[in-house]
Amino acid sequence: MVTATLSRKFYDTFGDDIANELVTWFNSVDATYRADLRELNEVNFARFDAKMGERLAQLDAKWETRLTALDAKWEGRWTRLDAKVDLRAAEVSTKLAELKSDLVRWMFAFWVTAALALGGLYFRP
Repeated sequence: MVTATLSRKFYDTFGDDIANELVTWFNSVDATYRADLRELNEVNFARFDAKMGERLAQLDAKWETRLTALDAKWEGRWTRLDAKVDLRAAEVSTKLAELKSDLVRWMFAFWVTAALALGGLYFRP
């Protein structure tokens, strides 16, 4: 805190009592203005803090909404991807079963032909 002082010439001209009373009055006015300014700053900061809290809450709600929508969107995409993978796996399984069936037929045809050829060689007159 800065204390007001007056020049020595002022003290000599008006006297110590009046000069000291004027200095005291200046200091009390200064202290009052400082207290008023401090109170005004505190009120303004409290308003600012309240507005900032409100806006942050709104922003938080907005982000929460967006993240929920994004989560739902990704969940839908993952569900569709899972369905496609399941469909492709079923198709591959079906094709493997068909391939296995074809292989068994070809093996049967090969072994029957081989058995007939060996039987012909064995029973040859």
